[in-house]
Amino acid sequence: MLKAGFEPILASDGNALLLLQKEFPSLKFYTLPSYNIKYTKSGKNLKFKLFLHFPSIISAVKKEKKIVHKIILNENVAGIISDNRFGVFSKKVPSVYITHQLNVLSGKSTYLTSKIHQKIIKKYNQCWVPDMEGKESLSGELGHLLKRNLMPEYIGVLSRFKRRKTVKKYNLMVFLSGPEPQRTLLENILLNKLKDVKEPVLFVRGILSDETEISAPENFNVVNYLNGNDLEMALNESKLIIARSGYSTIMDLAVLGKKAFFIPTPGQYEQEYLAEILNDKRIAPYAKQHKFTLENLKKVENFNGFKSHQMKLDLDLFNLFKSK
Repeated sequence: MLKAGFEPILASDGNALLLLQKEFPSLKFYTLPSYNIKYTKSGKNLKFKLFLHFPSIISAVKKEKKIVHKIILNENVAGIISDNRFGVFSKKVPSVYITHQLNVLSGKSTYLTSKIHQKIIKKYNQCWVPDMEGKESLSGELGHLLKRNLMPEYIGVLSRFKRRKTVKKYNLMVFLSGPEPQRTLLENILLNKLKDVKEPVLFVRGILSDETEISAPENFNVVNYLNGNDLEMALNESKLIIARSGYSTIMDLAVLGKKAFFIPTPGQYEQEYLAEILNDKRIAPYAKQHKFTLENLKKVENFNGFKSHQMKLDLDLFNLFKSK
């Protein structure tokens, strides 16, 4: 948006907002109410817990609608892009919803959750899906509908990174992300299972606070957080990436053309599905969190890795906001 001549105003909460502030310190920002989604230590009861949390999500959506209304009045906003935030919408300005989940996988309730999400999407002027159509699709049935009851705009993969020719500094990079307590659980599993690795390992914990250092082997370079430029370089300098199969991570690795091993967050149907389709396409193998072993990484040799995708975002997309 900056390249297209706009002045973005950021609005988010929690770690997502902290990340945006670190990456774009010169931009104005607002704090939105948190949906306060809590994740369980076991993925078995996650769907039930999310269902119980639904009333508080509705309350947060109502609050963010009021905040968005004030932002539009105070900042003379020309348009809105909502990244899966249901209350970030206005009839007064063009509003865009960006998502890769036209279908929301939730097990037996997939039909219902998908229909609810599609109803929310329909109130927006446009829906942008960060993916490609056809065989090169990364989101599979998540981002594609059998019946065109929506008319999404496929805008290609989105990533802040670029592929660079660099000397490989690390044989293995662990790239942790996502909510607690699952982030910490995976961190502990990987520190235990990878302790016999002799080659250089970069271990990015994915936390924004200055926590106490953790105990790790001498060949591990452990860091809490890397900013955009440093993270781009680290990913380029690493031969193999271990990460969650979140869609943003998948797009980053696709742009960089990396080899990866995925460990989906337990109970997150979306990540489990994405890991499965990338496995079936022989792009990257995966393992369930509680079954991961060092031996699993040998599977990568029989997979092709990501074919490098060039990000080609058409800046004309933002012409929607020039009508005001």
